[in-house]
Amino acid sequence: MNFDYVLIKGAGDLASGVACVFREAGYRVVMSEIEQPTCVRRMVSFAEAVYEGEICIEGVWGRLADSFDKAMQIVDRGEIAVIVDPRGEKTLQKYRPSVFIDAAMIKKNMGTSLNDSDVVIALGPGFEAGSDVHAVIETKRGPALGQPIYKGMATPDTGIPGNKLGYTRERLLRAPADGRFDTKLKIGDIVKKGQVVAMVGSHPVRAQIAGVIRGLLKDGLMVNQGIKAGDIHPEEKPQVCFSVTDKAWTIGRGALEAVRVLSGTQAYN
Repeated sequence: MNFDYVLIKGAGDLASGVACVFREAGYRVVMSEIEQPTCVRRMVSFAEAVYEGEICIEGVWGRLADSFDKAMQIVDRGEIAVIVDPRGEKTLQKYRPSVFIDAAMIKKNMGTSLNDSDVVIALGPGFEAGSDVHAVIETKRGPALGQPIYKGMATPDTGIPGNKLGYTRERLLRAPADGRFDTKLKIGDIVKKGQVVAMVGSHPVRAQIAGVIRGLLKDGLMVNQGIKAGDIHPEEKPQVCFSVTDKAWTIGRGALEAVRVLSGTQAYN
């Protein structure tokens, strides 16, 4: 039995852009997350509701639900429900959605299959359309960004962040060691090159470029060496930290197009 809702696995910044697009189109949206999300772009990630209970992104409220019934009450108010359900036991396995979108961005398939729903979509590399899922949405910036792929795979992950004003890897903050992540600054703060943004134990996390802190892990998390701990936008524009990116909107529109094509309400281009 299908339930009339869209389930999005993962509630990071790209997944949250997809959620906003679907909610605007009139769909009831539930997002599932792990117990301690490691999103860095927390101000535009509905995953933040796991920590804070609620978050408003682009005028849309996302609220934490402790059960599927509570999630349905939230979506019936026109809001987005977030539920801690890493294995799908509270949602996917028990309440089959009309649409399932794997937006965890792990870059490999951790068990998503065509049998999960009548329409199964995945974002980015690691999935094969026609085998693992019905459609894959391209997540690499460029002319194909956001395009649905109905047979084949998205562009492989390069491991190199998108170019912002000439900066790529330099924009990232990474944990220098295993340990507790303690923030010294917050998202939206202006930062100078070399400034300490956070500490992992006795090890400083320093900005490699000047700009504004666009993303940062939740204070107090235990982290492993090398994990992405934040990112810096190379301009002193705090507003970019609180806005869904054009990339996320484009991916969301591509996912919506794929759902309409696969459900027979829109023809292939």
